[in-house]
Amino acid sequence: MRKTGFATIGTSKITEKFLQAAKEYPEFQYVAAYSRDMKKAEKFAGIHGAEKAYNSLDMLSADPEVEAVYVATPNHMHYEQVMKLLNAGKHVLCEKSLASNHREAEEMFQLAYEKKLVLLEAMRTAFDPGMEVIKKSLNRIGEIRKATFIYCQYSSRYDSFKEGKEHNIFSRECSAGALMDIGVYSIHTLLDLLGKPDTICGFSVKLRGEIDGAGTILAKYPDKIAEVSYSKITDSLLPNEIQGEKGVLQFWGNINSPENVKIIFRDGKEETLYHRETENAMKYELEHFLKMIDGKESAVRHTQRSLNALELMDEMRKQCGISFPADIK
Repeated sequence: MRKTGFATIGTSKITEKFLQAAKEYPEFQYVAAYSRDMKKAEKFAGIHGAEKAYNSLDMLSADPEVEAVYVATPNHMHYEQVMKLLNAGKHVLCEKSLASNHREAEEMFQLAYEKKLVLLEAMRTAFDPGMEVIKKSLNRIGEIRKATFIYCQYSSRYDSFKEGKEHNIFSRECSAGALMDIGVYSIHTLLDLLGKPDTICGFSVKLRGEIDGAGTILAKYPDKIAEVSYSKITDSLLPNEIQGEKGVLQFWGNINSPENVKIIFRDGKEETLYHRETENAMKYELEHFLKMIDGKESAVRHTQRSLNALELMDEMRKQCGISFPADIK
């Protein structure tokens, strides 16, 4: 079995979770850890079994043992880091949101195409088996007329933010906020299940620093409507729901990892379609990324969805008066 040499950029909990998921794949070989702080890079590499540590992106990019890189840094850093890695001939799995805006993403994907490399947004919903069950079951509820996609999760950093402390996730300089951090999951789900809407209308709750803490998007299609709801300053107990003329399909667990799916038909009959215990669902995106590197799977559909999502998010930010420094080239 051919092994693929990986490096990681970032030493946060999400990177640790990614490496835990990677243990299920013997073809994954952890080669190097990167952090701007060399001590952090060395400590992280030591804990997780990488032989190399870098605090220079140029040196990491020049390492011939590194074939692919997982990028888990603040959104505003993705464009520069990914472009450097692609120019160096590395495949890239980049955390959401892939870029600060649609323009950056277009340039990133164009370079990946020119270099014949795989660039994939680490969008769990796109590869989750629960979401596959949902897609295959939509025809059972008849003509779809209405849908609601929800991801509301009170941030562990929000209390200290309210007390005056600054956090990357609530920073417009970092191209962050609720839309870019968790709203993106609901938007990808909307696009994956219903396609690109004709028009959208958006509203947001702004916090200190002109960043959004919560938002709602109303999406209009020729024959249906949908609502996308997201928040980092409140929780929600509501399920995600797709309403058809023959019944309602509901799924819950976080939208990025559907753990329970059922249909309630108009006659009152209920049918459970899918159930699983909570697991590390990052393994699914890695599995498909590895297949794409080996040429066993295409990334084209995922590329287009990522571009459509950022186009929609750009429009949402425009309507709500949310801008990032990265928007000014």
